[in-house]
Amino acid sequence: QVQLVESGGGLVQAGGSLRLSCTDSGRTFANYAMGWFRRAPGKDREFVATISRNSGITRYGDSVQGRFTISRDNNKNTVYLQMNSLEPEDTGVYYCAASMGVIGTLRDSYDLWGQGTQVTVSS
Repeated sequence: QVQLVESGGGLVQAGGSLRLSCTDSGRTFANYAMGWFRRAPGKDREFVATISRNSGITRYGDSVQGRFTISRDNNKNTVYLQMNSLEPEDTGVYYCAASMGVIGTLRDSYDLWGQGTQVTVSS
């Protein structure tokens, strides 16, 4: 069973960078495609990025393309989200998620979710 714990959130100025981590405390991490979503205040949960089991395929939301990079280390049971050139619009709670199926951009594609980590970007 996958149990996901996010870390790395915080307060950063616009233009800055953060790296989020999501660690799986179970032993089946490599069997899952992984994704990142976020929820801004007053908005629905939004797709950010996803990565396949062997890192061969990645996908990004339009609003983060070119600024964010998703990666994973299956030896460490961890998926990362490197966020550069942060904007105030990137503020929100960031969630990692695990999918037993293929990678996807829809919330319903994912079976397991972490509790989230807050990212706040000041202008």
